[in-house]
Amino acid sequence: MTPKELLDTILGYLGFVVQIEETQSEGGNPTLQIYTEESTRLIGREGETLEAIQFLLNRLLQSKDKDAPKVIVDCEMYRSMREDRIVQRVRELAERVRISGRSLQLEPMNSYERRIVHNAFKDDPEVGTWSPSDSARIKQITLLKRPPKRDPEPQRPQESTSSQ
Repeated sequence: MTPKELLDTILGYLGFVVQIEETQSEGGNPTLQIYTEESTRLIGREGETLEAIQFLLNRLLQSKDKDAPKVIVDCEMYRSMREDRIVQRVRELAERVRISGRSLQLEPMNSYERRIVHNAFKDDPEVGTWSPSDSARIKQITLLKRPPKRDPEPQRPQESTSSQ
């Protein structure tokens, strides 16, 4: 049974009438985009139901094949819109860090959200991110002002000391 067929079966048992579109994410993972009249019920509060369905689907797939790729389950582009909102909100906070130079600690986030924030600032020359290891209890990110990069000192031309 393909991931798409399995998801359709699970959602059917839960009473959802859905249409599922299969694509690839930027990272190369299979993505199953769900379209339904009951999207708010399927997504749940802050995406919790959608997250649980994705977890269940991946557990079932990996019980059959340990090397099965992780499938991303989305509903009517909820995940991408949520990612955009997270990045937009954090960029506004990063502007404060740029201006003040003082670090700012963000609210606790799950690992998926923290990864989004770290990726959003990985190439930013002025603001960096830091979070404790995943084993730490605190699941927060701190935005830090990066020290300015120093240019290497220019080489002075060698003065000739030849005598005439």
